[in-house]
Amino acid sequence: MSDSLEPHGLQPARLLCPWNFPSKNTVVCCHFLLQESSQPRDWTWVSHTAGVFFTTEPPGKSSRDSRFAFPHCLVLKTAMPKKARPAGDGKEEGPVPKQVKVEAACGPSPLNFDSPSGLFESFISPIQTETFFKEFWEQKPLLIQRDDPALATYYQSLFRLSDLESLCSWGIYYGRDVNVCRYVQGKKKVFNKDGRVHFLQLRQDFDQKRATIQFHQPQRFKDELWRVQEKLECYFGSLVGSNVYITPAGAQGLPPHYDDVEVFILQLEGEKHWRLYQPTVPLAREYSVEAEDRIGRPTHEFTLKPGDLLYFPRGTIHQADTPEGLAHSTHLTISTYQRSSWGDFLLDTISGLVFDTAKADVALRAGIPRQLLLQVESTAVATKLSGFLRMLADRMEGTKELHSPDMKEDFAMNRLPPYYTGDRAELVVPGGELPGLDSTVRLQFRDHVVLTVGPNQDLSDETQGRMVYVYHSLQNRRDTHMMGNETESHGLRFPLSYMDALKQIWNSSAISVKDLKLTTDEEKQNLVLSLWTECLIQVV
Repeated sequence: MSDSLEPHGLQPARLLCPWNFPSKNTVVCCHFLLQESSQPRDWTWVSHTAGVFFTTEPPGKSSRDSRFAFPHCLVLKTAMPKKARPAGDGKEEGPVPKQVKVEAACGPSPLNFDSPSGLFESFISPIQTETFFKEFWEQKPLLIQRDDPALATYYQSLFRLSDLESLCSWGIYYGRDVNVCRYVQGKKKVFNKDGRVHFLQLRQDFDQKRATIQFHQPQRFKDELWRVQEKLECYFGSLVGSNVYITPAGAQGLPPHYDDVEVFILQLEGEKHWRLYQPTVPLAREYSVEAEDRIGRPTHEFTLKPGDLLYFPRGTIHQADTPEGLAHSTHLTISTYQRSSWGDFLLDTISGLVFDTAKADVALRAGIPRQLLLQVESTAVATKLSGFLRMLADRMEGTKELHSPDMKEDFAMNRLPPYYTGDRAELVVPGGELPGLDSTVRLQFRDHVVLTVGPNQDLSDETQGRMVYVYHSLQNRRDTHMMGNETESHGLRFPLSYMDALKQIWNSSAISVKDLKLTTDEEKQNLVLSLWTECLIQVV
């Protein structure tokens, strides 16, 4: 973020300065392990214009909620659509302590990077996006088996076992970057060492101990994964993490478990045998290991090959292994939607609603009864709170805007920066014409900016109760993405009276500065100068 809001000698009003606030850090990570596959069973043919569909029925019926009982898993065998843009130029930015260059994907990419929606459509192609969210998302697994050599080659280029040697030479560490483990006879064994990873030792554990290598957040090193995950974060509006799992033949890395994230598996190298089981906790909020004697028979069993894609909802119990007699398996897990439920949104939203309502209703400002905190029984209190909740519900019905400032800030401060291949200056240094009253401006990097209302975090200014916050990710660090590092917010803070003008900019393809809904010309100029200095608008 810029150190100053004084371009060309102009300085906006005091409340419009950029700020950084410490905040909590939410980490989405994958707990999945890549393992290999066998042939699916009991497939039923279903015709489709784009390819051939297969479905399977689970071995038994259950009394659990049918929405999460996996009535069938859709398997699609098809070729990918026509190629899209070529991949990046191969230059890689690496994590601490040094910059790392790892060979990037080469040749034309089968994915469409024109827009976030275009990327996701090509990501799950030929399944239609509408079909995916209506029939599979948060409901049941989807298996897409592809017979496309070009796609298999592209997948293999995303991460290979051979990439580890160059990464080790630049400095990666056990625990932070790599876990080495094996699941055998019902127990998970961890072979992590202390400190820096040495490739020869890593390869020895892989070959001799048949241990799985779990590599955390490879998008920090691989440009093409950065490119993919940045677009997916724009598409989902949620953090997107990834892990790579490399498992030798005849081995398994992790025990049966379920996760608290939506999972997409991409098979990169070799084959992996997967078994999925009926969830015990649909749409789980926590990661949990499950004992094999408790999970019953698999509802689905299949083998992934390079170019194949598997999706399953959070809470899906799964385990995977690499079959005997084959080469090693490498797969990539891409995960999202950790702590992104309606319950999470309600927890974030209701605090602001209570804040606003208490300003208008003296009943919420009245003190609680004496010694309430010392009481054991709380029946009367529950009745009182129920009344308050009904009042809040009535107020919410008539509210046009609901704000979730913590979730929005957390997303903006921890997500990937925009993907770029050239000079990063366009993300951090304002360029082009300086906006003035006679200018027409438009928002840029729209998918990387969030707008919300929250309490005034400037304790020195008691005149402002609620403020408008503009958070962005233009200056986020790729090398610390999803690693749990302390991060900071980047953006701007404005008085609440600026909200209508900000909405005009957000909702217009371009707008005249003179037409902004602010009282004075000085306020209009201060607003656009502040946004321009943060590289959020440009003059057209």
